[in-house]
Amino acid sequence: MRYTSFTSYDLILLAQGLGVSVALFLVTTLIGFLIGTIWAVMRFYRVPLLTPLITFLAELLKNSPVLVQLFLVFFGLPALLKINVTPVEAAVITLSGNTAAFIYVIAVAAIESIGRDQIESARVFGLSRWQILRHVVAPQAMAFAIGPLTGLLVNQLQVTSLISVIGVVDLTKIGNILNLRTLKPFIVWTVVGGLYYIAAKLIALGGARLERRLRAHTAWKGL
Repeated sequence: MRYTSFTSYDLILLAQGLGVSVALFLVTTLIGFLIGTIWAVMRFYRVPLLTPLITFLAELLKNSPVLVQLFLVFFGLPALLKINVTPVEAAVITLSGNTAAFIYVIAVAAIESIGRDQIESARVFGLSRWQILRHVVAPQAMAFAIGPLTGLLVNQLQVTSLISVIGVVDLTKIGNILNLRTLKPFIVWTVVGGLYYIAAKLIALGGARLERRLRAHTAWKGL
């Protein structure tokens, strides 16, 4: 190898790796949030046949190792369906599905935390099921769910480090490259860990701030 010590270009490599990790985290979080929320709404509406199927799929995804899911998508799908799956596509599919499963569980718990008396009262006033979901259930459920969601997002950011094993050049992969080139693992992994910590801390702070605002907005103000 040409270099045996750190160079200024290593900072660019770390920034690029962090960018890939954050980008995949944001994309899979958005997809997972959308899918998980749709699953929870289907459960709220008690859609026949789909509800038990969704529940089974969510249980399967959240109770199996993410690394195994990643290998199944990256190595198993091409062998089974005779299709090409790139490392990034495999990462997006796996992380999105895993995130959706946990968001589904959190959303269902949040919806079920709303007192039945509120829903029945809304029905008495003539609100449709969609209006109840939008105006009564959703605001309170979101305030309840934001804490668990924040913890989930911090965990999912850390889970993105697994995608380096299938060749995605994320922050962990860059760290491994720098470690092999410099043979200074303590420095390399301290920096990589520090970058993950900063990103996770920003998520936690953002979630805490949003939770305070949502709880203040939904709090009873009195008559």
